[in-house]
Order: sequence, then C-alpha cells, then structure tokens
Amino acid sequence: MTESFDRHGRIKCGTIATPVFDASLADYRDVLGLELLEQGQVAADLAASWGAPGVAGARTALLRPTSGNGCYYRLVEVSPTPDYRPARSYGWVAYEITVEDVFALHERLKDSGFTIIGPPKLVEGFSNFIPMQAIGRGGEIVYLNQVLKSMSDLDLPMAGSGVDTIFIAILAASDIKASLAFQVEELGFAEGGTYNIPYSVINNAFGLPADNRTTITMTKVDRLPVAEIDLYPAGTITRPRPDGGLPPGNAVLSFNIDDLDKVTAPFLSPPARRDGPLYAGRRVATVLGPDGEIFELIETGKGV
Repeated sequence: MTESFDRHGRIKCGTIATPVFDASLADYRDVLGLELLEQGQVAADLAASWGAPGVAGARTALLRPTSGNGCYYRLVEVSPTPDYRPARSYGWVAYEITVEDVFALHERLKDSGFTIIGPPKLVEGFSNFIPMQAIGRGGEIVYLNQVLKSMSDLDLPMAGSGVDTIFIAILAASDIKASLAFQVEELGFAEGGTYNIPYSVINNAFGLPADNRTTITMTKVDRLPVAEIDLYPAGTITRPRPDGGLPPGNAVLSFNIDDLDKVTAPFLSPPARRDGPLYAGRRVATVLGPDGEIFELIETGKGV
C-alpha cells in the first residue's frame, strides 16, 4: 500500500506548529484517533532545512492514520504567536483530510479541543463530499471531509480509517497566477479546475456576506489532487512568524516528488537523506512558495 501511495505530488505529511504541545498531541491521538509512532526533538539540521533554526530541540511527535496508508501528521512545539489569527493570513491555511463518518466525528469534536467553524453540510457545486471545518488548539485548520465519490477530473480518496489521508493542501494566496506558476513550473504539478464559490471559512473569518464568492484553482498530478489555491480578500496579512521559527498553525506541507534534480526553485539547504518512518532514507529538501509557504519535498523516484 505504501508503494502506491508514494507517488509524485502526493501529500506525505502535514506539520502543525502548536504552543500547547501536550494538549494537541492528546487531541490528534485520542480525539481524531491517529496512531502515535514516535516522539523526540527536532534535529538541528532538519530545523535549518525548514528555514527555522529556532525550533531545533523543540518537542515533536509523528502520528499516522490507523490504516497505515503512508500519510503522516507531525506536531512541533513552538512559542505562542500573539498576532496570529487562523484564516486571516497568507500561506498554508488548512489540511483537507478524508474521514469515514463526518457526522459521528462532528459529535466527537463538540466537547474536544477542536473548535468547529463549519458543521457538516454539502457545498454548492460539490456533491462529491460532505465537509466539516474545525480549528485545533495550535490555530491550525482542518477540513474533515467524508468523500462520497470522485470528481470528473480528480480522484478523491475514500477513508481507510476514521480519520485518514491529507489529500489536498489549502493555500491562501495573494496572487493565484503566481502560486499556480510556482507549483506547475518549478515543482512539476499540473493545473486543475478553477471554481468560484461562496466560501464560508473565508467569509466568516473576514466578516463578509455569506454569498460573497471566492475564486479557487486546483493543482494536480494526473487525477491526483495536490493543492487548492484560494485567492484571499483584501485585509489578508503576511503570516506572523517568529524570527527563526515556524509559521504558527498549518506550518509545513511535505510532498512526494519524483526527482529533486528537476525542481527549479532554490532549496533552503542542500538535499539530505533522512531516516525514520516519514523519510525512509530518501533525499529531502525544502523550498518556499510565493507567499512564504513551506514545501518540504521528499524524493521518491530515485536513489531509494
């Protein structure tokens, strides 16, 4: 199963920077039902590779869905960022996750450390999944979607466990064309569909009318969804980020990439082989997108 999972463009891991590490770990393990694989400290060279030397030595934990499908979740302990407000700044704004039963999960989240910002409901123009949105204790946003069927141009994964794969990365962009060009031309992804929808997460965050519409563009690899690029409204700010630290909340997206030598974006540090369940001895390097979002790239197509 892992071999078929590790293909170009697939999201391998979502990293969450949280100032309440123990509580966040309990939420992801006990409320979402993820399996805790390992705990430790962030290695200095790994922190430097993210452009965040200040998190060297910080507590970290790696979890995965009980399906063991090849996707991971990583928590990193950080200091609070007082000026950070979820869904109000550019960068990685949410992880879109497939779940088995969104209504049962909704009941579980009601008395947990997650704050529900969008209860389960169908979205105009999309009959393929039932979404729910929540904010975790670290200020991260998770879209918890029960997939019903694939789309005409994209394959949406059915959940193999209660809370399963991160299958789309949500990016708050200042310029859709620049973000799209970066992912297509420098990382080797492809352009997908463009939609214009009433987006409750954005409208609620900015106090906009419920019928205000947002333009979103997908990137993909063949029929595999990669990212959703959302054009964020006026008033969006650059993500506040501690000097030498990680962005708060949704901090790092790790993607499988077939060949690091084909990546034209500059690496923050030279590619290095890394061990452990997430990296499995593969070469890894990090690049920054147009809005400072962190792409950690794990090479799967050569030298494994």
